[in-house]
Amino acid sequence: MKHQVLRELGITLLLWLLVTATGMAQTTNSTLVLDSLVQTVLTQNPELKSSFQEWEASKTRISPQEALPDPILGLNIMNLPVNSFALDQEPMTGKQISLMQPFPFPGKLSLKGDIARSESGIVLHRYRELKNQLIKRTKQAFYDLYYIDQALATVASNQELLKEFVEIAETRYGVGKGTQPDVLRAQVALSKMIDQELKLIQQREAVQARINTLLNEPADTPLGKSVALEPETWTTKLQMLIQRADSTSPVLAAWKTAIKQSGQKVDLALKDRYPDFSVGVAYTQRNELQNGMPGYDFVSAMFNVKIPLYFNKKQDKKVQETRIQQSSMEYGYQNIANTIEQKLQQSLTDLEKNQRLLELYKTGIIPQAEESLESSIAGYQNDKVDFLSLLDSELTLFQFRLDYHRFLADYHKSMAEIEALIGTEF
Repeated sequence: MKHQVLRELGITLLLWLLVTATGMAQTTNSTLVLDSLVQTVLTQNPELKSSFQEWEASKTRISPQEALPDPILGLNIMNLPVNSFALDQEPMTGKQISLMQPFPFPGKLSLKGDIARSESGIVLHRYRELKNQLIKRTKQAFYDLYYIDQALATVASNQELLKEFVEIAETRYGVGKGTQPDVLRAQVALSKMIDQELKLIQQREAVQARINTLLNEPADTPLGKSVALEPETWTTKLQMLIQRADSTSPVLAAWKTAIKQSGQKVDLALKDRYPDFSVGVAYTQRNELQNGMPGYDFVSAMFNVKIPLYFNKKQDKKVQETRIQQSSMEYGYQNIANTIEQKLQQSLTDLEKNQRLLELYKTGIIPQAEESLESSIAGYQNDKVDFLSLLDSELTLFQFRLDYHRFLADYHKSMAEIEALIGTEF
């Protein structure tokens, strides 16, 4: 049994050395600064650049919507006789050039421009929302990296302590005060700690790839170690967050603009019930006739009106459609507002919970666990505490320290979620 455990421990140690060497080769000793990381993401992320270019393109669509329709140039041959196709046979034959300019009913062009302007505003709000989401994703990945880095440091410290336990157990066993199972338990606990370190290194590589994807960098680009600030006392209430979101959230702003745009579409549909018209001029040139009669040129003026004769089947239906769409937008906005309120409530609850847990672990649980471990070590050396109790005290403290860093990471991730929901940073 002893030889089997030692053989498995040796294999695990070999794997640990290989993976740790690989992980350390990919990790720099520098510190990863959150603000700099966020700014780099906002500068280099291709998805954000694509969204910005889409907004730039949307602005170019406004002017064409406000411009008049293109004029129509006509070149005509008038009253050409089919028996000879001669231009100087008949007095009504002539060569004509005309220019016709369509004019939409007054107010239509400005409404089309307003609709295009609102569409550009919606695209801008989507761009800002994508920016918020990228900031949130960057921060949350950063704090995932923070937890892993702290867990690796805690595991490394715990390994040193377990190595001391192994030495103590072996020494006591050698002088007849300890037992062989105590030695094996210490070795197995150390082996499990090494296995946990291997898993953490793999998790760090995955988070590193997430961040590098946001940065538009190769997935295996090394990243420094992240550091998290201690939380500040949170006093903001839910209603304040809801009010803040109503004024600063790009998602809500996009829906408000969409509602406004739907009203503009209703107004345009109502305008479509009125006729468009066209104004034109024409000049007809005539040749001198074969009989010697002079050919006088003509000037003509034209005015055309498009009659919405089938308004009950076309224009009125369009009005109904746009009004239904407007109502749909209003319901959609209310649904999104309710969803944001619900997410704010959940994120605020998580943030306050993690804040309380951090305070509890920092001032109570971890100091008490440290005292318990010190007492167990002293008691074990004096034969007052068995090895299982000592090992349990050490592993309990180890888990409490991991929990503390996880709560701190979750606190900041909840904060990032709240900031993304309200559309601004605190």
